[in-house]
Amino acid sequence: MDATIQVMELYVFVLAAVVGYHIIHRVPPLLHTPLMSATNAVSAISVVGAILVAGADASWIATLLGTVAVAAAMTNVVGGFLITERMLKMFGRRDKGAAP
Repeated sequence: MDATIQVMELYVFVLAAVVGYHIIHRVPPLLHTPLMSATNAVSAISVVGAILVAGADASWIATLLGTVAVAAAMTNVVGGFLITERMLKMFGRRDKGAAP
């Protein structure tokens, strides 16, 4: 693989990380839970893309960054589901046997 292409891939990776951080950092705390529950599908797509990058036999740096991306995206997916479950429990009934 050409060195110029590797530099461009690294540039896109760093740019995506910086833009993603700044977008999420500006979300008010009250919107984090609905935002995480709505973006689980997008995170799952990120997992698939990261697996493709990690599995491609391009270079060791691409494999390393792909593996890091898989771990980060899976952390996001699992965290999103855990927070969504916790949020839904807040709206459930506390005493199942009591009349409304």
